[in-house]
Amino acid sequence: MFMIKTIENNLREFVYGGMDGAVTTFAVVTGAAGANLSVQVILILGFANVLADGFSMAVGSYLSEKSEQDLSVHKGSSKKEDHESPLGASIATFLSFVLVGFIPLSVYTIDFILDLGLESNDALVYSVLLTLTAFGLIGLLRARITKISKSRAVMESLGLGLAAAVISFVVGNLLESVIN
Repeated sequence: MFMIKTIENNLREFVYGGMDGAVTTFAVVTGAAGANLSVQVILILGFANVLADGFSMAVGSYLSEKSEQDLSVHKGSSKKEDHESPLGASIATFLSFVLVGFIPLSVYTIDFILDLGLESNDALVYSVLLTLTAFGLIGLLRARITKISKSRAVMESLGLGLAAAVISFVVGNLLESVIN
């Protein structure tokens, strides 16, 4: 119950963390796939990214909210209670980063655990489709928060996520050909 209330009170941080989690992990997965790295390497890099970057985002969210509270109190314009909880904001950011950031890794994880024998290109295609779905859902949530057009929010989320994936895939592929 505490977690659900934390997410509801910090929807902005949840969207921010989720989008960043999906983009960064998607970039790690597509970059590693572009470099033709093994599933094991993709999983190691992906999980390290999800947990370390999720923690980093949570710390940043906590310090940002705490600084805003302290500044407002120092200026005498409000009380600390008038702001969101720094801890709640950091928890929402971390949870969304990890949950949504896991989506690009989910196909690789399931294939590894269940030994489904997916070809790397197939795993990448499924990962891309699932992650694009996540970007679309984040866009819809963002539209709800910002009151902008749903189609605009979805297209922006999809476009930014795809751009990060294309950049990382091309760089991974290019570096793999230069190094090998």
